[in-house]
Amino acid sequence: MRAIWNGFISFGLVTIPVAVGIAQQRSDVSFRTLSRATMRPVKQKRWDPENDVEVGTDDTVRGYEISKGTYMAVEDDELERFSAQQEKTIQILQFVDLTEVDPVYFERAYWLEPKERAERPYALLAAAMRESGRAALGRFVLSTKEHLVLLREVDGMLALQTLYYPEDVRMRDRSEITDRLRDVPVNEDELRMAGQLVDGLAKPFDPSAYPNETRQSLLEFLEAKAAGHELAPQAEAPEPAPVIDLMAALKASLAAAEGGAAAAGADDDGADAAAADAAEAERKAS
Repeated sequence: MRAIWNGFISFGLVTIPVAVGIAQQRSDVSFRTLSRATMRPVKQKRWDPENDVEVGTDDTVRGYEISKGTYMAVEDDELERFSAQQEKTIQILQFVDLTEVDPVYFERAYWLEPKERAERPYALLAAAMRESGRAALGRFVLSTKEHLVLLREVDGMLALQTLYYPEDVRMRDRSEITDRLRDVPVNEDELRMAGQLVDGLAKPFDPSAYPNETRQSLLEFLEAKAAGHELAPQAEAPEPAPVIDLMAALKASLAAAEGGAAAAGADDDGADAAAADAAEAERKAS
């Protein structure tokens, strides 16, 4: 694992040397902005629209908008006092039930790797968290920025999850939605059928079953275009029809889900039979 930070987990009077590595990285296809005339990348410039001139780095300053269109200059040395001190400790503040932490607060994930000869206390902390069903809430400084973090046990190891602060989560929008739904009645028969549909579509989580199909299609398009191949026009996707009869839609969905499961079972049975036939043929041949 490539470490971006090295330090310690502070757990009571126990310190555990760890390294932090990035656990997530988007693999989106990237593009450059080109000039149509030269097909060369264009450069972004700092431009002062008031004087219609390019501005150098030394001639810029941070600005804080104090009213609409009115800014106050803030110097870098004035902001230095608010930069978090570089610390080498992930300070655990408390333990919480993992189910109490709404995933809406999750920001970015990192892996925590124990340093050499720190495996035992690391494994002990991970096991204690797994047995208790709890996660550790703490603070962590990365690149002069302090983060509220959650340490959680994953397959015997520890993951560090940076969290959004309360003021970062738009709870007002959430409240508006929940207020609208508070008095909406739920029909018992519809609820029962919806539960059956959920159960019928339930299966263990396997992220490898859901690759980024848009990225793959885009890469195939780019390779074909680079090779000079003609591309077929894209068919328009039909817009989903609005649900008029909820019960009818649930029944149709349930029937489709059951039909898909039956077809999958038949495919599995067919594959097993083919494998058995092949094994029998190989036995006879030998």
